[in-house]
Amino acid sequence: MLSGLDAGAGVVGGGSRPGGPPHGNYLSPTVFADVTPAMRIFREEIFGPVVCVTPFDNDDNAIELANATSYGLAAYIWTRDLTRAHRVAHAVDAGMTWINSHNVRDLRTPFGGVKSSGLGREGGAHSLDFYTETRIVHVSLGDTHVPRFGV
Repeated sequence: MLSGLDAGAGVVGGGSRPGGPPHGNYLSPTVFADVTPAMRIFREEIFGPVVCVTPFDNDDNAIELANATSYGLAAYIWTRDLTRAHRVAHAVDAGMTWINSHNVRDLRTPFGGVKSSGLGREGGAHSLDFYTETRIVHVSLGDTHVPRFGV
């Protein structure tokens, strides 16, 4: 929170401790505006109720900004133009991309990021592959001739 304010981002919503439990680290949903790529809050992967808003001029500029981080867990694209949405989704480096929705997914689909946002995928059959060390055991269930060298 302080990092964003110190860098010059403006808080346009939230930013305070909500009512509720008297102890612990809690932050009400917070919106930072006028965030630039030089700011730490732009470059880091924040897990909390925080959104950083950075203006852009066109699709190419938006893609450049989206990819200007070493993280890539998820991306969200909001538009009425599905052709545009698919073009942008293809160009953004993210493990998961939502078009006109947020975090609504079938749990059987792979979950995971790219770059510094994780390793591999989990979810559905992908979990089995990622977390499994495959071993093979062969067992004969009948009379089997075992050839011996020299006999």
